[in-house]
Amino acid sequence: MNQNGQHSELVDEYIASFPADVQLKLQRLRQIIQEAAPLAEEKISYKMPTYAQHGNLVHFAAYTKHIGFYPAPSGILAFKEQLSRFKGAKGSVQFPLDEPLPENLIREIVEFRMKENVERNQR
Repeated sequence: MNQNGQHSELVDEYIASFPADVQLKLQRLRQIIQEAAPLAEEKISYKMPTYAQHGNLVHFAAYTKHIGFYPAPSGILAFKEQLSRFKGAKGSVQFPLDEPLPENLIREIVEFRMKENVERNQR
């Protein structure tokens, strides 16, 4: 949600540009992020849905066979073991479209990134 509690129309448009089955997964991912970070600003950054509070928290993007989730390198490192079954890189992980989203793990990562950003902002 953006700062006035509204969904970003740009994120609505982004999600609407995908097939219906992918839209459902993207909407669920969006919901999980918003529940874990209710005060985060929702926007488009780097051409992806982005959630920010005291700096960027996470981004996501849909591709042909997966959803890319970008919680910054620190978010990947902190959950390295739990993410090990997924393809990924330094700051990203790929959730295959033909598998359920790891909802609890996503929630934990977003909460970790929130805590990290708040602590960094207080220094």
